[in-house]
Amino acid sequence: MKRAVHNKRLEQKIFKEIRKEVLNSWPTGRQVNLKEAINFHHHLPEGKVSPKKLAKGKEKGDIFVQPRAGVALREEQITLLRSFEKAGADFLPTTIDSYTRQNRYEEAELGILESKKLGRSMLNGYPAVNEGVWKCREIIESTKVPVEIRHGTPDARLLAEITMAAGFTDFEGGGISYNIPYSKNISLEESISNWQYVDRLVGWYQENGAIINRESFGPLTGTLVPPSISHSVSIIEALLAAEQGVKSVTLGYGQCGNLVQDVAAIRSLTSLAEEFLSDFGYRNILITTAFHQWMGGFPKNEARASGVISWGAVAGSLAKANKIISKTVHEALGVPTKEANISGIKITKQIVNMLKDQEFFSREALEEEIRIIKEETRCILKKVIELGKGDIAIGTILAFKEGFVDIPFAPNRFNVGKVLPVRDNNGAVRLLNPGNLPFTKEILNFHRIKIEERAKRENRRASLQMVIDDIYAIGKGMLVGRPRTGESYED
Repeated sequence: MKRAVHNKRLEQKIFKEIRKEVLNSWPTGRQVNLKEAINFHHHLPEGKVSPKKLAKGKEKGDIFVQPRAGVALREEQITLLRSFEKAGADFLPTTIDSYTRQNRYEEAELGILESKKLGRSMLNGYPAVNEGVWKCREIIESTKVPVEIRHGTPDARLLAEITMAAGFTDFEGGGISYNIPYSKNISLEESISNWQYVDRLVGWYQENGAIINRESFGPLTGTLVPPSISHSVSIIEALLAAEQGVKSVTLGYGQCGNLVQDVAAIRSLTSLAEEFLSDFGYRNILITTAFHQWMGGFPKNEARASGVISWGAVAGSLAKANKIISKTVHEALGVPTKEANISGIKITKQIVNMLKDQEFFSREALEEEIRIIKEETRCILKKVIELGKGDIAIGTILAFKEGFVDIPFAPNRFNVGKVLPVRDNNGAVRLLNPGNLPFTKEILNFHRIKIEERAKRENRRASLQMVIDDIYAIGKGMLVGRPRTGESYED
């Protein structure tokens, strides 16, 4: 059922009409019973409800740790999650397989059968839609802490119906962050419309006394994404969610690598979200943050990879993120093992525990970085609001069309793709080519000066080669992609 996209709460009649189509699109959809699901949520222990745990943690200043993981077979997924819980994970993941993310359930079913036949996972995640409500609920009943659905799905409507009915209390993604970085041909009109349905479903649960957290995917393409672009997307998705009745949002951010910039990014994100949510009249929204450890290329060497994980834990801890999404030493090698994930959890927990009572004291540099991030984000969001004449959904679609919002290195054809990021001399992510981003002359000059400082230090012209060097730098053991001088820093 196609409809015009506006940032207005879905009317109940229209929502129910769409819902019939969604639940009938695959046999397991008919297992969903909202009344029974609400009753199950009401009886969940408080420690298994994500928004309640996040709220308590925010009040106490806790920093939680959550890994990523998903396998094809339910028994193996449960074993995996129990091992993470034993290792100290505060939140647990159920990462969804690639076929399900693209609504290719027939192929996911073949993957399940092949996995059973071979006795090992032949899918890169858990096929929740094929498994259905009751099998998914076994995952919830097997753990003592909240479990989140993590995926990458432009149309997550049926996935949301099944997993929320099963008792999951946390659902990641949005109409921008799970479309532009993940798909090539799906328009924002389509994906925003699909995700308005997901958010209205969450709002419906909320109105019936079952609170579910919605988390934006902050890293986007995971490749040198400037904080202001990531922040703008997260805040837009928060505004779209709030309109549909969502009361708990987690804003994601992907580590860039420069400590000052990463701390400034997290510390600016909550206040910016509060500012724009308040401006639009949304009140009593629980706002928390998720800091994703480095999402780009990793070193193949496990010792070096441990260093990258530790650096991410330091940044997330000093930034006082509410949750750190941990990585593993096997990131460069393929799908991480259970043992690698446990190691990543323990490394991160160790750093968090060591730094939880420490503060970050480079005030001048930190405040300058917070200022520039806030100014850039406001420039982007004000342009979105202006284009949409106050309607954030319409404004977002028009802003992407003109390149006023532009995600670096994204495959989607509805993304202009002119923005070209690069690191400055200290490793902070700046803009070599700002594309059509609606920044002031002062902001553009700031980026130019920062990049010129690095070019002078390296005695070369700022160019695409510098960008390429930066993309591969961390995987080769560095932060800034300096030109080679004869020595090798690879293993």
